[in-house]
Amino acid sequence: MSRPPRCVVAIDQGTTGSTVLVFDHSGRVIGRAYSEFTQHFPRPGWVEHDPEEIWRVTLRVLRQACRRARVQARDVAALGITNQRETTVLWDRGTGKPVHRAIVWQDRRTAPLCEALRARGAEAQVREKTGLVLDPYFSGTKLRWLLEHVPRAAARARRGELCFGNIDTWLVWRLTGGKVHATDATNASRTLLYDIHARAWDAPLCALLEVPEAVLPTVHPSSGEFGQTTADVLGAPVPIAGIAGDQQAALFGQGCVDAGMAKNTYGTGCFLLLNTGDRPVRSDHGLLTTIACDARGGPAYALEGSVFIAGAAIQWLRDGLGLLRKAAESERLARTVDSSLGVYLVPAFVGLGAPYWDPDARGALLGLTRGVSRAHVVRAALESLAFQTRDVVEAMAADAGEPLRTLRVDGGAAANGFLMQFQADLLGVPVERPRVLETTAMGAAFLAGLGTGFWRSQADLVRARRIDRRFRPRMRSETRDALYRGWQAAVDRVRSRTTSA
Repeated sequence: MSRPPRCVVAIDQGTTGSTVLVFDHSGRVIGRAYSEFTQHFPRPGWVEHDPEEIWRVTLRVLRQACRRARVQARDVAALGITNQRETTVLWDRGTGKPVHRAIVWQDRRTAPLCEALRARGAEAQVREKTGLVLDPYFSGTKLRWLLEHVPRAAARARRGELCFGNIDTWLVWRLTGGKVHATDATNASRTLLYDIHARAWDAPLCALLEVPEAVLPTVHPSSGEFGQTTADVLGAPVPIAGIAGDQQAALFGQGCVDAGMAKNTYGTGCFLLLNTGDRPVRSDHGLLTTIACDARGGPAYALEGSVFIAGAAIQWLRDGLGLLRKAAESERLARTVDSSLGVYLVPAFVGLGAPYWDPDARGALLGLTRGVSRAHVVRAALESLAFQTRDVVEAMAADAGEPLRTLRVDGGAAANGFLMQFQADLLGVPVERPRVLETTAMGAAFLAGLGTGFWRSQADLVRARRIDRRFRPRMRSETRDALYRGWQAAVDRVRSRTTSA
């Protein structure tokens, strides 16, 4: 008699690297592996990845994590995938080879196209059907660029010879040996091509962006079987049973499955999502309406605020300016000074995301005096993550009609105790940090486990989640408001236009 499976494996394919975590039934991480991959910057504002390198790195860390957990394919109940959203891959259906590097979500090359579509009056149609705004962030205009600029791509796409997908779709294709071309609704909802109300690809939107529907993947629920890996991946086929875009996966991993619950992920960017239940809430304050997951992994809705540069600002201090030897050093340095000495860093390196949606804004370091030291600049960079989060929280409260009461946090920078305390102080609400910060991977694992019966209910998942620390606000309201007014003035200095989406 074969033994029952004892774990779920989650692939978290992020912007700068691929992580794989192995979870047992109690939610404990029993194996992990991580590896970075190459970032390509062919022109200012352009960001690309090599899809083949992403596949090789992901496959390597998948096998490493399973070896470290001492599990074989027969021990794995399911594989879950979560991914950097909006990053766009186009590949040959016959050979499986990409026709171009992947265009990353941070890439701004399609800003002129977005402006042209906006000038044609397309914004209202896009906003109504997709919940998104016309911005280079999303994958639809990236796909249009590839179809226009890769020789013969448009004609081949019309003949059904090419496949499009975000990174989840690319990985599913490779893991299944090219048998499955599929995505889930959370990723589909980030393309500018998917009607989040009808929950289907939309022909008029495809026509607007000149995208043939033949290139689009099949859309499945986030929890449920998508297909099986080929035997050579882990030694025997394993079901792929959960997929969600990274932020929706983190929302699910944090247990924010009921209306009114919110989380913020501090990764390369910052992404704050508020679950609105079965009701899509239209934003009047520069946020996005997107598809999320309910308690069973089915469709729900969320308001989202996307900050483009968060942890990437700390990487810039390390790699670009040489102010840090490693990112973790930022907390110690920030604590050596009592304030930023009036310095504000606005990290609009690729424009401003929510709630401003200003692709032409550029970063600035403001308020410099002779007394400013390296520690003040580092502290200002950390504080910029919290200020940008408050921008989104203010907009979210206005749209939802009620203030935020608690913020659940995750992502690499959530390990920074200085930042988390400053965030609680600046918002005036408690900030809860889980014991497992990789809630993006945990969400993918939970979706996959639910999809195969490894976990049977949300009650099982609640038992698998644990709080590490709760940060309570200590700052006086007058102080927090004065700091925030200074931030708002700094943002006004870098903006290219005064109207927001």
